[in-house]
Amino acid sequence: MAEMCVPKEPEEREIFQGQRSSEKDPGLSRSSRSLPVSRIQQSLPREMDDQKSHSPVAVLQSDLEEILHQLTRMNATMNGLCRHCPWNWDFFQGSCYIFSKIQSTWKASVSACEDMRAQLVVVNNAEEQKFLKSWDIRNDKSTWIGLSDEHNEGSWKWVDNTSLHISFWKEGEPNNHGDEDCVELSGDGWNDSKCSKENFWICEKPSALCPGL
Repeated sequence: MAEMCVPKEPEEREIFQGQRSSEKDPGLSRSSRSLPVSRIQQSLPREMDDQKSHSPVAVLQSDLEEILHQLTRMNATMNGLCRHCPWNWDFFQGSCYIFSKIQSTWKASVSACEDMRAQLVVVNNAEEQKFLKSWDIRNDKSTWIGLSDEHNEGSWKWVDNTSLHISFWKEGEPNNHGDEDCVELSGDGWNDSKCSKENFWICEKPSALCPGL
């Protein structure tokens, strides 16, 4: 029985034709096989760069930089809003000062300052003395400062228990006339006066530190 010749399908013919063409032209075959590899090699650097740019380390570094940037802006804003002293207090040489609106005895003035977490003013230098006496609000009113010798006559002590090292007594003072144990700022100098006298007074406390300082 004679064998029947079955015609090849178009797909099979293309395959066989491709094989024959490659056999005829070996160079064509090698180049066609290497083409996908070269494309993969070209795409690898781009994919690696993309992976690096989206790696956890790169993302974390970017987030940290943004946080630091925001903190810098917030710090600058807080510095602009920061006040060294509470409202109605004046700032000078790292301290805050307030002038009373009422008059009290020396001891009552000490207590009033303590209630505000401050102390009756302690004068440490000539600049501070000049600052206090130049206040327009004083208008040459007598004003208590935190100095007295009520515990030991002639031994002047500040309310913070420090000894007197620099003074600005008016001429002829202190004279202890009539048992005067407390000191007032009178005009441009100091005067010893009776502690029971009612005067205005000045409180002092350290200023607040602003952020970043």
